[in-house]
Amino acid sequence: MTRPPIAQSTKSIAMTGGAGRVGKALRKALSGKVGPIKILDIADPSPLAEDETWAQVDISNHTELSQNLTDVDAIIHLAGHPNERGIDDILRVNVLGTHNVLEAARQNGIDRVVFGSSNHAIGFYPRETKISETDPMRPDSLYGLSKCWGELEAGLYFDKFGIRSLNIRIGNAGERPTDARSAKIWVSARDLAQLVLIGLEHPDITCTTVFGVSEVAGSWWDNSTASKLGYTPIDSAHAVAGPETENELPSPLPTISEHFQGGRFCVIDHDGTLRWRPS
Repeated sequence: MTRPPIAQSTKSIAMTGGAGRVGKALRKALSGKVGPIKILDIADPSPLAEDETWAQVDISNHTELSQNLTDVDAIIHLAGHPNERGIDDILRVNVLGTHNVLEAARQNGIDRVVFGSSNHAIGFYPRETKISETDPMRPDSLYGLSKCWGELEAGLYFDKFGIRSLNIRIGNAGERPTDARSAKIWVSARDLAQLVLIGLEHPDITCTTVFGVSEVAGSWWDNSTASKLGYTPIDSAHAVAGPETENELPSPLPTISEHFQGGRFCVIDHDGTLRWRPS
């Protein structure tokens, strides 16, 4: 049964990574729709809204993180390296950091987590293949692989401890799409906030994965699970796109970047051979 959109949550929120680009836009979109927001970030997120506070926290430090989650009802987890890095950085921040968030949630009795996953968890699917969240993960990078870890560990923490997580595979969360690929996966801050509210409040969330995408033409993703939870995109990529979305961004290996959904992330360290692998 499809439920009406969730307009508000009274939960007090901890938002990791709230000083980042996506975090700032999401904070603005959630203003007045959630309880107080405590931003946990190593960077200063100023200016702060009236209902926001900030604690300087490194998510790779479990003790520090857990001590700052004693007075919140739910977590929006966005912190981490947002692009490809060496394996040591990815493991320390994206993998260990996400583990620390989930474990700190368990220790503090927090039963709702919204995880900012990524389209790069499934970036090695060809663009002509429409996929849903039930298709196997196919990460396009170590960064994408770290998001796979986060989704899988969220499942473990539901099965063992009952912590309910919504994994949002965020597409392109820029102010507007700026190339052909981003026009296929763009999500507005308002639509991302709508998904976050579902994650915070919907009773049917277990460990549930959806795609963070607004209305786009010829979408690569079947987002029917989000629709069943009440998600109806407010914004359209076409309405805000400029003429530059007719073209792809330049790439040293266009046969790779323009074939796969992950685009230029697929090109990183790629040997240039286009391979077929059954889905």
